[in-house]
Amino acid sequence: MTNDALPSVVEEFAEQRPEVWEAYNRLGQAVSEAGPLDEKTRRLVKLAIALGSGREGAVKAHARRANRAGISHDELEHVALLGITTAGWPAAFASLCWIRQAIEDSSVD
Repeated sequence: MTNDALPSVVEEFAEQRPEVWEAYNRLGQAVSEAGPLDEKTRRLVKLAIALGSGREGAVKAHARRANRAGISHDELEHVALLGITTAGWPAAFASLCWIRQAIEDSSVD
């Protein structure tokens, strides 16, 4: 899987249910534009939500997207550090590892 590619199971779903996939993407665009947060803040919030939810794939995907949008490694890792006191050490440390792995994987290309 390339860094911009979707996991194969998601690609398969999008092919089988294009109307649902398109609606999902429209919803994502609509909520992104629904408030006053700038792009950087939205990306960091999405990363924090993924961290708090314990979603490895989402943490990695949001870290890669944020990094490509110009958010630094230090800023991404700070999100994980902030999670220590709210999500707990194990969740925050796992996310820190996932963020680092995502950044390393994306720099290999």
